[in-house]
Amino acid sequence: MTLREVLHAHIPTLDAQSTVRDAVDKMDLYQFPALVVLDPNRVPTAVVTEGDVCRAASAAGSLAGIAYLPAHRFGTPEPIVAPADTEIGEAFHLMLSRGLTILPVIDDGVLAGIVLRCDLMHAMLVDSEPESPPV
Repeated sequence: MTLREVLHAHIPTLDAQSTVRDAVDKMDLYQFPALVVLDPNRVPTAVVTEGDVCRAASAAGSLAGIAYLPAHRFGTPEPIVAPADTEIGEAFHLMLSRGLTILPVIDDGVLAGIVLRCDLMHAMLVDSEPESPPV
């Protein structure tokens, strides 16, 4: 099974002008713990996580103090991505070894979607189930 089969294709994203407030609003509305920042060609340029926002707010002394700053400033630039044809086990290992909570998936260099660790764990369990349940 590949990432193409399990990715979330219809996801909220950010652009270079998106603020921390935009990021928090989208994380809340869509219940995603992280968002991908895209350039105009839909190429991932950063990933902003809830943890990134929390650390930035803590360092600034308040969330309101950074609310209108560009969100990408607090995220991970040049994020690790995986091609859509990557096997789920390989992607899971990559996420665990790098401490990733979200993995942008690309197809022909542009964002195709994302996967979360729980998506991959579920897919691996479904993929390993026998054809008929044990009796």
